[in-house]
Amino acid sequence: MAVRPHGSVRPRRSVRTAQYLALAAYLLFLGFPFLWLVSTAFKPARELGSPHPTWIPHDPTLANFRQAFDEQPLLHAALNSLAAALCAAVIAVVLATPTAFALARRRGRLATVATGWVVVSQAFPFVLVIIPLFLLLKQLRMINSVPGLILVYVVWSLPFALWMLVGYVRAVPADLEEAAAVDGAGRLRTLVSIVAPLLAPGIVATALFAFITAWNEFFFALVLLKTPERQTLPVVLTHFLGAEGAADLGPLAAAAVLSTLPSLVIFSLIQRRITGGMLAGSVKS
Repeated sequence: MAVRPHGSVRPRRSVRTAQYLALAAYLLFLGFPFLWLVSTAFKPARELGSPHPTWIPHDPTLANFRQAFDEQPLLHAALNSLAAALCAAVIAVVLATPTAFALARRRGRLATVATGWVVVSQAFPFVLVIIPLFLLLKQLRMINSVPGLILVYVVWSLPFALWMLVGYVRAVPADLEEAAAVDGAGRLRTLVSIVAPLLAPGIVATALFAFITAWNEFFFALVLLKTPERQTLPVVLTHFLGAEGAADLGPLAAAAVLSTLPSLVIFSLIQRRITGGMLAGSVKS
């Protein structure tokens, strides 16, 4: 029986401690902007104008939230963003799942070219496509409409959603599909009954990505939506900025906090299911 050297425990503990410290520093780096935003949202006007800002408000108030709702139609804009984000996420996942199944299982030149094009398309800047996209939607009479914005979000998020799902499909053993084919199941039956349940964590993660992308998107919504009653929440947040760049900081911070809550809530609700599904899949395999 091999005896572990006495000095090997300390380096392992030191490495583990260093890893936890690095993780804590990374979490602090990610959480600092949001915590500062929350702190600003609860500060009264006199503290916001102070030359010596504090981390915790001395006199926290909800006046910024009341002012934000009084000045701008935040609830209506949030409903527009929610409708666009949910529809775009669902449609993108429905379209990407069977396409990813076909690309992952067919090892040919066409599949390779299609996968490469999906990756390359993510490098296209927004400005490059906005003019032809605007002209196309104008011919379809979908300018200044939420359905037109949903169509844009689906097209924009579909390549990355497809790329994500291809990786998940390739992780599913092909032996299961061969066994289903021996039992007489067709391609569609195999996809729905066997592959789709195993892809549940990947589908949820992809839908979450598509939702957050559409929820936070600003440029397309700014260009395509003209009337205030159809604008999304990121566009309405810019209304707290003055003509010369002066910001109504308190209400803007309050509205920004409210705009980040749906993404945080949705992720907190489904993150256990994503992790649990991945662990269950690894045990079954």
